[in-house]
Amino acid sequence: MAYYWFKAFHIIGVVVWFAGLFYLVRLFIYHAEAKAEPEPAQSILKNQYQLMEKRLLNIITTPGMIVTVAMAAGLLTQEPEVLHDRWMHIKLGLVALLLGYHFYCVRLMKKLEKDECQWTGQQLRALNEAPTLLLVTIVLLAVFKNSFPTSAATWLIVGLVVLMAATIQLYAKKRRLDKERQAAMAMSTEDQALQNS
Repeated sequence: MAYYWFKAFHIIGVVVWFAGLFYLVRLFIYHAEAKAEPEPAQSILKNQYQLMEKRLLNIITTPGMIVTVAMAAGLLTQEPEVLHDRWMHIKLGLVALLLGYHFYCVRLMKKLEKDECQWTGQQLRALNEAPTLLLVTIVLLAVFKNSFPTSAATWLIVGLVVLMAATIQLYAKKRRLDKERQAAMAMSTEDQALQNS
């Protein structure tokens, strides 16, 4: 019975942890892009994002990580033989990368707070996709175990990377075109105002 409790709370922890990681880096994107805003909007936005980032990290993301890891340890005490399986070694390696990502996000948050972060919004968008690849691979390993479909999974992950890169590029292009359109409309309105005076 303990195995099922560990498994249930492990899954809940994973969902909470990933939700927090995805939203945390999304906040970093907005925080970094707030630099382009004029004052006082820039200071107001940065202060609000800092508050949101800290609360998200401390109340949701880090507790989700702790629950995930603690329940995984509980699962391993119930089934210690899986520690001999290759799929588990790979999964634990990917989880180690995910833990590194988590703590790198903590570091980025501190840099954003001190105004020392050099990442652009577009670079942060790409960084925000890293946990997606880890999530897909970890889940596939957990489901397929030693029957992991290497070729299908490889194509799936390559497809995801291409899709994410294309999406980020298309979004950047759309934002640039929107800004150009807004600038053109502002110029046109200014010209009309000058002609009417």
